[in-house]
Parts: sequence; C-alpha cells; structure tokens
Amino acid sequence: MPPIPVLLGTWRFEPAAGLLLALGAAAYGAGVRRIGKSGGRWPKRRTLSFGLLGLGSYLATACGFLGVYSPDLRWAFAIRVAVLLLVVPGLIALGRPLALARAAMPWGPARRLCSLMLGRPLHLLGNPLVGPLVCMGLFALMLTPAAGYARTTPAAETLLTLALPILGLALLLPATDTAHARYSPLMVLELLFIFIELMADAIPGIALRLNTAILDRVPAAAGSSPAWLHPSPLHDQHLAGDWLWFICEMADLPVHVLLIARYLRSDAKEARRLDALSDDEMEALAEAHLHGGRQ
Repeated sequence: MPPIPVLLGTWRFEPAAGLLLALGAAAYGAGVRRIGKSGGRWPKRRTLSFGLLGLGSYLATACGFLGVYSPDLRWAFAIRVAVLLLVVPGLIALGRPLALARAAMPWGPARRLCSLMLGRPLHLLGNPLVGPLVCMGLFALMLTPAAGYARTTPAAETLLTLALPILGLALLLPATDTAHARYSPLMVLELLFIFIELMADAIPGIALRLNTAILDRVPAAAGSSPAWLHPSPLHDQHLAGDWLWFICEMADLPVHVLLIARYLRSDAKEARRLDALSDDEMEALAEAHLHGGRQ
C-alpha cells in the first residue's frame, strides 16, 4: 500500500469531473436560492451534506489518488468504481436533491414536468428488481477484459467518472424519496431484494480474490520503484477483490437500515389510520377487501 502522504497528497484535476461538479453545485444552489426568494427555508445541514460530503467525496475520488492511479492499479480502479457507484450517491442523497427540486420548482406546467421527469423514470430505475441486477452486471464486468479496457483507456475512464455517480443516484434516490407513499407489502419485497443484493454483490469480489488467472488480460507494467506502484498482477487483482467485496457490503447496509426505518414508519402510519376508522368503516373496508374491491 502507498504511504499516507501519497494517498492524501496526490491530486490531478479532471476537467469532466470538474464540469459535472460545477453543474451539480449550481443546480443545487439555484434551488436553495429560489426557495429563499419565495420565503421558505432550506435546512443548512442538507446543503452542507450535499456540498461537503457528496460533492466533496466525488471530487476526492475523481481527482485524488484513486483517479490518478486507477489506470495503473487494479485495486485503485475497483475502489474508484465502487465508491462512485455506491458511496458518492449515498452521500449526495443526504442533501435530499429530489425534495429540493420539488420545493424549488414553481407551480404550473414546469413543476408538473419536473415531477414527471424526476418521478416515474427514477422510480422505474429504483424498482427492487432493477437495482440489484444493474449493480451485479456492472461488478461482473470486473471479471472480464472489459475492466482492463476501461481502466487503461482515458475515454472510458472519463465516461465512468461521469456516468457512475449519475447511475448510482438514479438507483438510490427512489429509496430516499418520501414524496410517494408505498404499501407495506411492497416495502417488504424491497427489503427482501436488498438482502439478496447484499449477498450477491459479494460474488464478483470473491471471484476476483480467489481466481488465480489475470482476468482483465492487462500485462504487468514495467518498473520496480516504488514497490506499491508495481505489485504482481495477481496480488493486485486479489487486493481489488478484497476492496470490492468490502465496499459493496458496507454500502448496502445503510440502504437496508433506511428501508427498515421507512417500513416501520409506514406501518405505524397505516396502523394509526386504521385505528381512526369507525366500526362501520372497518366493516365496509373488510367487505371490500373480501370482494376484491379497492379502498
């Protein structure tokens, strides 16, 4: 492993990442200003979470050590991909960008268009069947020469830097969106699939760790100094598997906790609603249920 000064002191500006970061900061800032002009208030803790944790982690991943040495080290590339897809979107989501977008948009056609664009497509991507399949498919590419091509091709590296956090947000934001009510049985199904994903995400990392063949087909780089920059390809691949396994498992746990908390709140709200019904309303509700009607 590299020394701490190298880990913390290695930086290289990535123009594509800087552009995406600037666009995200400008859009979020415009939303906060619009709410302020309309007389509302947006919590400062959410703005700080979005800026410092979300955009800050993206900048550090794209332009720091992982971004600089990703083409040379398999383990740096694996960490970078996992962080951009799973960790950065989770930190950005702490700023509640969907809630900000809904609150900042004016009433009328613009707000309806915003609701359509940010609602249905995101909830389709956030389907409990879609997220695990997308993550599994992406991480499974680590077991093929596609990973080597993506790691050593500058254009592919830039594409990953831009696309992975956007895709991660599209998969994660529906789980953090409280504007759309969900039925408890659907939330139980989500918990089941998140649990399956928690186990399935470990498969690519375990496969990288246990395999004795170089799966990305990239030849060993020449050089012997410093030693951490030129590990043996097999050792490099094993480290990539260890890190991929660890990050995937740790990133899934907060999502699982979030969904459990949402389920408990939804169940309590549904129980209060049922308790407020009169005997006649409960009887009518039970009758409609028995006859396949809707509430």
